[in-house]
Amino acid sequence: MISLSPPPNAAPSEAWRRLHRHGRSVLRCRSAVVRTFATSSPSSSSPSAVTFPPPSGDPPRAVVIGAGLAGLAAATRLHAAGVPVVVLEWVGGRVRTDAIFITAYPEARKVLDYAALDLQKFYSGALVYAGGGRFHRVADPLRHPLDGVGSLLNPVGTVPDKLLVGLARFLAAARDDEEILAAEEVAIIDRLRAFGFTDSIVDRFFRPFFGGVFFDRELETTSRLFDFVFKCLALGDNTLPSGGIGDIAEQLASRLPRGPFDWRRRSLARRAPPVGGGAAEEALRPAAPPEHHLPVLHGGAGAAGEGADPAPERDGEGAGEQHVLRHQCLASYAPPGKTLVSVSLIGTAAEEEDDGRLAAEVAAELGGWFGAAEVAGWRHLRTYRIPFAQPDQSPQTELTAVDPRAGGGVYLCGDHMRSATFDGALVSGRVAAEALIGDRFPSGKLLPLV
Repeated sequence: MISLSPPPNAAPSEAWRRLHRHGRSVLRCRSAVVRTFATSSPSSSSPSAVTFPPPSGDPPRAVVIGAGLAGLAAATRLHAAGVPVVVLEWVGGRVRTDAIFITAYPEARKVLDYAALDLQKFYSGALVYAGGGRFHRVADPLRHPLDGVGSLLNPVGTVPDKLLVGLARFLAAARDDEEILAAEEVAIIDRLRAFGFTDSIVDRFFRPFFGGVFFDRELETTSRLFDFVFKCLALGDNTLPSGGIGDIAEQLASRLPRGPFDWRRRSLARRAPPVGGGAAEEALRPAAPPEHHLPVLHGGAGAAGEGADPAPERDGEGAGEQHVLRHQCLASYAPPGKTLVSVSLIGTAAEEEDDGRLAAEVAAELGGWFGAAEVAGWRHLRTYRIPFAQPDQSPQTELTAVDPRAGGGVYLCGDHMRSATFDGALVSGRVAAEALIGDRFPSGKLLPLV
């Protein structure tokens, strides 16, 4: 329980009296909560009571529990509106691990400073492994015209398939985001077949590529999300900040006063206290949404070979479940002369519980891709097992108009409330914060932060 009260030995200020009248509210950001409290004072008999008096002397109105993208988006929106805010837990959420950032996400463009992130671009395309040590390049013809022409003739789909990809790209890029996210939906696999794609390009390109994006090899994710991400890929770049993916969350956190962060709360779930019963208590402990699993992200380091290709590698043999990314565009990610290599495993390939055996199995398979001698020089760095990586977003979905109000002054946010993307998390945090502001401060007369 987090209790807020006037400063010790001080009469309640007008700010406190105004806050007292508003009651309390909660913003839950996936595994995070943003609460605004107005009344109770801390209990000296309760070891779980913590007081957070900000430097200005005004008690916080909003407490954000959880500092992933949704929580930070909510906190920065509240702060910008003049609502004093406290943020609990460590900054980053799942964005402390490994991910790719697409620059065309519309909400990200509004709230992030791309220049400060020093985003480094990956090649716009992929190398598809076809067995027997053979790779075939699939390139964006608008960004790599010569490679695009070569892609037409490779066996990753037919020539009509490649032309259909161009048509699908054009149609997605021409549509409004809200239209895409509210359109009639089917599973991705059904959408691809209805569009006329052959099994060859579905199994060798779409399944490994978008199966990796959505952690869904069966392509049962909603076509709404496919069209949205396809549009963002068409209009933007796959990138990483030069300082690491965590810089995105750190940039948002830097816009908040340092005082409102309490780093002692590693996990709310470890010692979640009573919150007073009723709707608020129920909403603070909601049933988890169904989620896809990405059990393993496997990292290693290898020597930087001369002329090594910067394009991501995908297993296009149909049954493969590996996605390999060599971070050669990011010299800051590895020591001089080395390259960071990350391997994502989805499904049965990731069920090996022993990290040592799993590393050996991955190295053996990649030896067939790149040559046993080269892979023998790689050093395994770390294995992440991520049991709940994305919410299940198979049809039927609601990606645009989910009400963040859970009742009892509780507000929810997180990528499960919108699209399971960086953009969806950022949008959900902003929308929840704006709902709280509209409900609690309809006059718009907010106290300025001192």
